[in-house]
Amino acid sequence: MRTETVLLDSAVLSDFLVDAIREYTTCTPELPPRSWAVLLGRVAGDAMRVERVRFATNVRETDERVLQEFDTTIIPRFGACYANGRRGFWCEPRELLRITTEAEAQGLEVLGSIHLHPDWHRIGPPHERGLRVSQEPTPMDRHLFQGSGWPLNMILYLERREGRLYHSVGAWAPPDGLEAGAGCRALAIRMETPER
Repeated sequence: MRTETVLLDSAVLSDFLVDAIREYTTCTPELPPRSWAVLLGRVAGDAMRVERVRFATNVRETDERVLQEFDTTIIPRFGACYANGRRGFWCEPRELLRITTEAEAQGLEVLGSIHLHPDWHRIGPPHERGLRVSQEPTPMDRHLFQGSGWPLNMILYLERREGRLYHSVGAWAPPDGLEAGAGCRALAIRMETPER
C-alpha cells in the first residue's frame, strides 16, 4: 500500500528544531547552516508514524568517496554552490547501520530523514540570493531522495521575519521512476492532538 500521510507528535521534532535554530543563528553566508537527522517509526496502512529522530555524523567534507561524488556528479549537475563542503549531508554508513539495528531492536524502522532549509534568499551570499528555498525539495533534494529510496523525506524551513524565527515542515515521497526532472510526491502531515 502506498503511504500518503505522516503522523507526528510535534515533541518528536523538538531536538531537531533546537539543532536547526542553533545552526541557523550561528551561520554566515560562507558557512551555511546544516542540520540533518534520521526519522524512525512505523508504517501503519497508508500512514507513517514518526516516533524518534536520531542525529548522525556528516562525512560530506571528510570521506574521499563522497568528495569524489560531489566533484564528478553533484557539482556539475546542480551547481557550484555545492562545492561548499557545508552544503549537503552524507551519513556515515556504519553509523546508519548502527541506527538501523537499534531501531529494529525496538520494533521501529528507518522511515527517512529530515533536514534544514534556511531562508537563504535573505541570509546567503549576495550571488546566491536568487535561490529561493522553502519546505519544498530542491533539484538536489530530489536527486538524494531518489538515491536513498526512503519513503519519507522531511524538510524543516526556517525564516526570520520581523525579528522572529518561524518554521514550516514539508514531507515528501521520493520521485517515482528514474526520468530526469520527476517531482517528489507531497505527503500530508497530521499532528497528534491531545484530547482533554
